Amino acid sequence: MKILPVHTCFAALAAILLPPQLWAHDSEKPNVILIFADDLGPGMLGCYGQQIVKTPNIDRLAAEGMKFNNYYGATFCAPSRWSLSTGMHDGRIGGWDYNRGGLAIQRDSGKITEQEYQKRFAKLKADAQPIAPDEVFLGQIGQRAGYLTAQFGKLDSGFQTWHERVKRYGWDYYDGFYCHQRCHGFYPPYLWRNGERYELPGNNDPECGKHLEIDELPAGNGGKTHSQNVFIKGVLQFIQQHKDEPFFLYHPTQIPHGELGIPKIHAEVENDSRLTYEEKKYASMIKMLDDHVGLIMDELKKQGIDDNTLVVFSSDNGHCAYYGDGIYDGFKNQVLPDGSPTNLTDNKWRTSNGGDVFDGNAGRAGAKRSGFQGGIQCPLIARWPGKIAAGSETQLLSAHYDFLATLADIGGVPVPAGKDSISYLPTLLGKPQHQTHDYVVVQNRRTYMGSSTVITRDGWKLIEVGKRRNQHQLYNILQDNDERNELSAHYPEKVVLLKTILKREIESERPDLGQ
Repeated sequence: MKILPVHTCFAALAAILLPPQLWAHDSEKPNVILIFADDLGPGMLGCYGQQIVKTPNIDRLAAEGMKFNNYYGATFCAPSRWSLSTGMHDGRIGGWDYNRGGLAIQRDSGKITEQEYQKRFAKLKADAQPIAPDEVFLGQIGQRAGYLTAQFGKLDSGFQTWHERVKRYGWDYYDGFYCHQRCHGFYPPYLWRNGERYELPGNNDPECGKHLEIDELPAGNGGKTHSQNVFIKGVLQFIQQHKDEPFFLYHPTQIPHGELGIPKIHAEVENDSRLTYEEKKYASMIKMLDDHVGLIMDELKKQGIDDNTLVVFSSDNGHCAYYGDGIYDGFKNQVLPDGSPTNLTDNKWRTSNGGDVFDGNAGRAGAKRSGFQGGIQCPLIARWPGKIAAGSETQLLSAHYDFLATLADIGGVPVPAGKDSISYLPTLLGKPQHQTHDYVVVQNRRTYMGSSTVITRDGWKLIEVGKRRNQHQLYNILQDNDERNELSAHYPEKVVLLKTILKREIESERPDLGQ
């Protein structure tokens, strides 16, 4: 099989191949809501196998919609959000260029003066990855489609942003954190809404209540106003105020990213003897996320727009255990709880053997920052009553960068030429998916458990391993998603082919710019 570069599949070709009904959009285009969780492994959701924490609202999205089982993000937040925003895989030039956060923390804690802050902030802006004049972001696709666009939560792709940059991404309205380092805490002294700073009552910690797991501090420490409660209130108000006009609402949540900040332990896990206090705090973060999804769904029904709203739920990357006795350190150091070493062949580190009571990656190898499935495979659930078949599932090979083309398809506007993004709207609607990826690419510069990887449509996955990233392993994830059977010795020709693709795509030029 000849594998073609992704960017050879342009929107013009899609217009020819897709059934006409997918390109004939009436004036009543659906609202679109994308809920994008932070560090949520698939195994933390009941519909993907979670046994301890109940997630009835997210599970209901799957029961009433479609669940994707072969879907990919990136190895951590910044490249994942860049890929989602640009419609390009994160191996492209720019996919791993992000700036440093934390500058406001230094000023607010008195470590630097306001004058020094302004000086450093000006330099940070000047040194930031430039945005090409012809760059088209996800929010702009929404605007071109006639949507009112809004973003609530973890703004931009990371790590430090500002008003003009958020607006350049295509958001008519926004509310959230400018700094990703600050949003690792949940009690910020202030947030930003459309360029205006506003204070949060009872929050005085410049670091926003980070490190709340130290000495198992009780839930509720760090401040009085939890940022996720602020965001859900804003999301619900936005739906109420704009129910009569088409909108695209993007909610990149902070949770369940650590630190373990939560107003109180959720009643469902408070008396669960299987869990430590830390684990109860983490479980309560999952419950908060699920409860908030339920509030959004209830509001759609209340406002009479449930049937005309597509709700998509996903997460940026694989699971990360911010709880337990050294679970994440065990992953980074590649040792099991008893101190014995793991390997990358027949004894890989997994949440199932690494001491994670939740098994947040449901047995997949690796975790956040790994190129194995546990680091990059993400949940994706889509619900659109009357359009998406209830209880359906798909093995379609897809990735975060496909949402841009999907939104364009829904809104009836063309995908900018050269994007890696391919619309999965036909699959959502139960139609033939004529345009598909030959492969998806995920870049990873870390080496402690797998680096960059390429996954083909027919299930072959090649992953770089070793400190120098000069060794490779081969799996067929359609038959072996847990990556237990390494096959490179049996299919050397596959290894050669996929190494060629990976070498070509990593740090490759942007075919969508300078057309």
